[in-house]
Amino acid sequence: MAKVHFYLNFNGNCDEAFTFYQSVFEVPSLGTHRFGDMPEDPHVTIPAEQKNKVLHTALQINEQVMLMGSDCVEGFGPKVTFGTGTYIMLDTDTPEEAQKLHARLTKDAQNIEMDLGETFFAELFSSFIDQFGIAWMVHYEGNKKLG
Repeated sequence: MAKVHFYLNFNGNCDEAFTFYQSVFEVPSLGTHRFGDMPEDPHVTIPAEQKNKVLHTALQINEQVMLMGSDCVEGFGPKVTFGTGTYIMLDTDTPEEAQKLHARLTKDAQNIEMDLGETFFAELFSSFIDQFGIAWMVHYEGNKKLG
C-alpha cells in the first residue's frame, strides 16, 4: 500500500470546514463537486436546498497525504455522528510545526482533551475535537523516539 488518505463526512458544513482546513495547512483546494453537478437520474432526486452541498472535495496536504470530504445529505446515507472513535494524527517534523498546527486547528475547538505539552512519549503532544467535530492529535516525538 502506497498511501492512506483521510475522508471526512459532514452534516452540511463541509464547505466551511474545508475552507478552514485550507487555511490551516496553507494549501489550495483540488476542487469541489456538488450534488447538483451529478448527471440527472430518474431514480435519484436531489432536493433543491441540497444541490449546493459538497459531494466531494480534496486538499493535498503533502506528497503523501490527502484530506477529502463531503456532506451527508438526505437520501445519500445516514446523518454523521461524531465521536472519538477515530483521530487524525499529525506527526510533525519540528516543534514549531506542532505549535503552529495546534494553534490553528484548536481555534474555536469544541473540546481540548490534552493541551499541547510534553509527555513521556513525545516532546509535544495534544488531542482535541475541532470546531467541526473532527478529532485530531498533534505529535512531535523529538528526542523521545522509540527504539
